[in-house]
Amino acid sequence: MDRLTEMEAFATVVDQGGFTDAAKKMGISKSAVSKHVSSLEARLGARLLNRTTRRVSPTEIGLAYYDRARRVLNDAGEADALVTSMQSAPSGLLRISVATDFGVNHLSPVLGDFLAEFPDITVNMVLNNRYVELISEGFDMAIRIGELEDSSLRARKLTETTRRMIASPKYFEQYGRPQKIDDLNEHKLLHYSSQSNGAVWKLAAPSGEKRQVRTAGWLSVNDGQSLLNAAIAGLGIAYLPSFLYADAMEQGLVEDAIPDLPMETQGIYAVYPPGRFTQPKVRAFIDFLVNAYADKGPTDW
Repeated sequence: MDRLTEMEAFATVVDQGGFTDAAKKMGISKSAVSKHVSSLEARLGARLLNRTTRRVSPTEIGLAYYDRARRVLNDAGEADALVTSMQSAPSGLLRISVATDFGVNHLSPVLGDFLAEFPDITVNMVLNNRYVELISEGFDMAIRIGELEDSSLRARKLTETTRRMIASPKYFEQYGRPQKIDDLNEHKLLHYSSQSNGAVWKLAAPSGEKRQVRTAGWLSVNDGQSLLNAAIAGLGIAYLPSFLYADAMEQGLVEDAIPDLPMETQGIYAVYPPGRFTQPKVRAFIDFLVNAYADKGPTDW
């Protein structure tokens, strides 16, 4: 007899408390259930059930075997569900966490194409500038920029950006242009108040040395677009990703504050909970984003 069927018959008898109810649960005859259990006991050479006229209960060995058998049966059921799910069209609610700056400027504009391609998926996009716990807060995935702090999550790189110090020509005319990192101490700096590492800019000197600059300055805002607007208005020097400033730089509204500094790139990643199985809706969205950002790069925004 099939080993898995024997396990299922035995576990169902334990769950239901008897052969009659187990037969109803499995949709087979009571005698068939009895044969499966007897075959299992014969194969193992152990009595798994105590049988009386009134009740059936597992023996000590049977109880230990039941715990393992139930796990095997649950895994088998999940394996079957996995195959069914992977062959079905992506569907259901997709809950995404993304930083406000990137979400407004580069995720929102492509969502329409995604929803048109996958009409059975609904999207709940949450814009915030804090680090969310995907599993405990009920998110299917998040888009994160820069070094990934949580190594337990799975990640796929979507594209890259770079961060540069930028300001308007008007600002440089009024206050001069810094020539080196130390000159920033004499300038008006625009601070991004939601940085997880505090009011610090991490910069690379021409020598490759890593430097840290305290950015407490004239203006502190928790929104990158507002900092860009402030920089365009000539209020100071902002340290922003290229996906925010690229258009403004192309139009001549802002310029690189210290062009000689090395350009450091940052990855933009889709992150999602660990596990060997990726939900079809998550996989579909990540594949879509990889294609949507295929022509993007560190400075190509």
